[in-house]
Amino acid sequence: MTQYLISFGAHAMDHIPDEEGPAVGKAVLAVIQEAKDAGVYVFAGGLESERASIVATDGMVTDGPYPETKEVIGGLTVVEVPSREEALEWAAKIAAACRCAQEVRVFQPGPDV
Repeated sequence: MTQYLISFGAHAMDHIPDEEGPAVGKAVLAVIQEAKDAGVYVFAGGLESERASIVATDGMVTDGPYPETKEVIGGLTVVEVPSREEALEWAAKIAAACRCAQEVRVFQPGPDV
């Protein structure tokens, strides 16, 4: 099984009116529960709208990109599935629930610890 990161930008959901927020939240929770029930759920969450801290190899800390920039991740889900095609199917379900496009990336195999 391979893990996939499914994510969207910090402002990808800005088009959703406030009054529709609860319905979107309910739809997202339903997809997450479906992924849990299917045994593919690893982790999901939204990120606070704040600057990242960048820690250099020498330990120096600098500020990362501003949350207003489009390269900042707004939310993410990690699924563990047998194929990219299945990861794309989960991304489609998440996209429909969140009402925004999703980016899909595969994790490289990690070291045996």
